[in-house]
Amino acid sequence: MENYIKCDATSLVVHILEAGYCSERKRPLILLLHGYPELAYSWRKIMLALAKEGYYCVAPDQRGYGRTSGWPNAPFDQVDLSQFTMTNLVRDLVVLVYALGYKSVHCVVGHDFGAVGSSMCALMRPDMFKSCVTMSHPFPGSPNPPFNVAHNSDTNTNLTSLSGRDIAAELAALPEPRKHYKWYNSSPPAAHDWDNPPQGLETFLRDYIYVKSANYAGSKPHPLKEWSAEEAAKMPYYYIMPLHASMPEAIQLMMQDRSASATKRWLPDSELKVYIDEWRRTGFQGALNWYRAGTGSSPATARDLLLFAGKKIEVPALFVSGEEDWGNYQQPGAIERLPETCADFRGVRWIEDAGHWPQQENPVQVSEEILVFLKTIPTS
Repeated sequence: MENYIKCDATSLVVHILEAGYCSERKRPLILLLHGYPELAYSWRKIMLALAKEGYYCVAPDQRGYGRTSGWPNAPFDQVDLSQFTMTNLVRDLVVLVYALGYKSVHCVVGHDFGAVGSSMCALMRPDMFKSCVTMSHPFPGSPNPPFNVAHNSDTNTNLTSLSGRDIAAELAALPEPRKHYKWYNSSPPAAHDWDNPPQGLETFLRDYIYVKSANYAGSKPHPLKEWSAEEAAKMPYYYIMPLHASMPEAIQLMMQDRSASATKRWLPDSELKVYIDEWRRTGFQGALNWYRAGTGSSPATARDLLLFAGKKIEVPALFVSGEEDWGNYQQPGAIERLPETCADFRGVRWIEDAGHWPQQENPVQVSEEILVFLKTIPTS
């Protein structure tokens, strides 16, 4: 069922999809957070399976996406990026939970960008978000400020360069010059490029979904040895792009002599049209603002996260992902560190015949894995 929830405390009217609603609010609440470039609609194949087992499932269009309104829909150079910080994302969800008549969430499930949100909810408000499932984007750990620099005047304490190396410059200097997609998505032309792909929006989105799916033969995702330009350049063009290409152009390069028709088995044209119609109506800038406010071109807006330096996710946590998803490895070592970054880590569940869109490519196995995990979490 579709609904609109007025959240005066955040000035948002949040568009949600829901299943399993009970007016007595006796069902445990499951919050499902979508990724980019997706919508609440991405959870359509999962919600009914979870609701059938006694849960109340709510999937919102997040700030900047779809039919949720009230966020600053402004041109690139006029956006207030403080509206797109991780602390504001969690605030949006806390207010939504209260508006739904709940004070706790049995589990917050997130995919891609939504996995960042589910991690942040569990990290910042473990008292409210009782467990979390992340998909396709493993929690890399809380960011840390420079350590033990008080008596070392030569140490760089610039908070905008915490990684210690300029990967952008190193990528650009490769024999085949490249750039990171997050920095591209943070740039002024990115929204125009996404809005106006030369191959047309329908073909672009179909092809973009295809190259990140298990249907794209020969991708062979694998862990990277380290965070370096040489290792990062092993990732496909949708992550480490040709330096002078737009995203639509990068996808065109990957589609030479290929057909995306295999994806129609699990994403028919009628379902893809939902995404196409929404993105044509809203444009991409609102969603892309999250890249700008995070690790992209405006690192100063990420400083709120330093409040949680050294903190682990304390609630039960599960990582679920497609076997053929490069997203698992774009932050080297993140999966391996999950038992360290999550105090109650319940393991990794690999989804067969799935790439970056497991809840759409193989919803049956995803539902089963989530339900097995949920049944181990006490309801309050």
